[in-house]
Amino acid sequence: MASVPAPLWSPSPEDVANANITAYAAWVQRTRGVDVTASYDALWRWSVEDVDGFWASIWEYFDVVADGSPATVLGDRSMPGATWFPDVRLNYTENLFARHPDDDAPAIHHVSENREQLATMTWGELRTQTARVAAGLRALGVGEGDRVVAYVPNVPEAVVAFLACASLGAIWSSCSPDFGARSVADRFTQIEPKVLIAVDGYRYAGKDFDRLDVVAGLQAELPTLEKTVLLPYLDAAADPGRLTDAIAWDALLALGGEAAPALTFDRVPFDHPLWVLFSSGTTGLPKPIVHGQGGMLLEQLKKSYLHLDARPGDRVMWFTTTGWMMWNFLVGVLFTDAEIVLFDGNPGYPDLNRLWDLADEAQVTTFGTSASFLASCMKAGIEPGDGRDLAKLTAVGSTGSPLSPEGFHWVYEHVGEDTWLFSTSGGTDVCTAFVGGVPTLPVYEGELQARALGADLQSWDEEGRPHVGAVGELVLTQPMPSMPVMFWNDPDGERYRDSYFDTYPGIWRHGDWIEITERGTAIITGRSDSTINRGGIRMGTSEIYRAVLALDEIVDALIVDVGGRPGFPDGWMPLFVVLAPGAALDADLIKRIAARVRTDCSPRHVPNEVFAIDAVPRTMSGKTLEVPVKRILMGQDPDEVVSKGSLANPEALAPFIAMAADPAPAS
Repeated sequence: MASVPAPLWSPSPEDVANANITAYAAWVQRTRGVDVTASYDALWRWSVEDVDGFWASIWEYFDVVADGSPATVLGDRSMPGATWFPDVRLNYTENLFARHPDDDAPAIHHVSENREQLATMTWGELRTQTARVAAGLRALGVGEGDRVVAYVPNVPEAVVAFLACASLGAIWSSCSPDFGARSVADRFTQIEPKVLIAVDGYRYAGKDFDRLDVVAGLQAELPTLEKTVLLPYLDAAADPGRLTDAIAWDALLALGGEAAPALTFDRVPFDHPLWVLFSSGTTGLPKPIVHGQGGMLLEQLKKSYLHLDARPGDRVMWFTTTGWMMWNFLVGVLFTDAEIVLFDGNPGYPDLNRLWDLADEAQVTTFGTSASFLASCMKAGIEPGDGRDLAKLTAVGSTGSPLSPEGFHWVYEHVGEDTWLFSTSGGTDVCTAFVGGVPTLPVYEGELQARALGADLQSWDEEGRPHVGAVGELVLTQPMPSMPVMFWNDPDGERYRDSYFDTYPGIWRHGDWIEITERGTAIITGRSDSTINRGGIRMGTSEIYRAVLALDEIVDALIVDVGGRPGFPDGWMPLFVVLAPGAALDADLIKRIAARVRTDCSPRHVPNEVFAIDAVPRTMSGKTLEVPVKRILMGQDPDEVVSKGSLANPEALAPFIAMAADPAPAS
């Protein structure tokens, strides 16, 4: 057995005694008669050996409000196709507000680049505004199963609108306004919305971006749209008259009448759609992933209380946009007695001190961010504690990509040696992390603390066998309630099955490389697919290709996000293009490529460099070799990452192999 490394941090006996998960484990032992208090591993093993018993305990422990009987937990445990709590009806929003009877208690703290003063929304204000928006949407004809889409930033109105939708049994979907027009249309057109909520513009890095023309174009591509609600954000006097069938946000609030309407709740089946999230693959349109009201309710109760350890007095901030599942995760923290902190803007403007300043100003206790942000702070020489009061900051969460060992050490050296640093991994697909933080366990360099409760996660070798101490495919061998209930417009489930169950029938293959250590910790070594997450915005390569290939000079393309590289502190994302005959990759073409990606996709997905190649390497079936190219550029042996005999054009790998041998940045 390998020697056990020294932990970077360990919880104190008081931390362990006071943790939510400790109280829960004692309750399980007392009420279920199973020995789960000896270790986290004992609790985790019970949670996956008795899946029905575990999720029934979450229901009972957190006192879920519902009609019907929760006695049947799993009516069908097939994957895909698991059916959870088939005999109940509930409402996500009702359960959230039922936990917060004190109208004077703070719920949301918020600030943005163009709302510069930190402000607070109480639970009473949140309840009143949610009731008004729900009444307004009902007056517009929105009801159970209707889709409401939002092109809005990370502001309180987004939380209000989402909770209002869920209260009606309507289905929510959102995109950040820095998504390009094409990317938004590719998402929203798939789900045929009835109402669009949109801002007039936004401010990012000190610059104003008017989006009314984009919104008008989006309206034209949504034939099912009946009404647009314009939220004046950039300009308080923004005129909804510039849009078709549009009303202002204040007018929506007034549709329910002068008196504040009561907040009512439509209880729906457990698996009734709550929202549609979009996770892009490498081909075709973004995948419209549907999660159920009940599944997300149980998962967020479990995650926020037991793994995040959110408690009264805590203030949880996670830098995110409304186009990333971490926004949905952050809203779920409202199930606890903690408060959440919203920020809209560029986390690097005017410099990378911005979010640390907010942590001081808002007295944040849990600072959630991405591994790339922490890496950028490390390389920029940021000192979070200099001139700031971060005494209440006790935890730092990292997600989006694996946090490097250097990143772990930076947090402990520059944020605080008493910090609980939890790196997490999961995905839009399940809208949670199924491996990551546990407040009662130590933290080791470069490792995620443990597999999450209820997540029967394993690392499988090439033969489909579980193993320990070696890198393999991340799989889930039993269902979780937050797995998708379906993909939208996928009536026979073929696209859903192909996305997760094509390699191991009946077993969820997630697309990550993972190692489970003998201590039960985990090491994520990267994606085994090629979705690109930059600055909190996930973008499928196919979306970038659509933008790039719209230029006549380009006939084929390949893009990869390699990560760290000399000269590129925020990560290196090169684009390789095959030029049309007679075309030249000159400064003008590179500029137009950047403009197209910025407009159609997002500013954060503009490639760092552009190179001309003769051909894109492809398999015999025509699939682009993005992941093998990424691994080659990261220095792996080409003969180990790809079988050249399976390629239609193996000679096309040559420029990538040559580039890997000479990794110096372009001059």
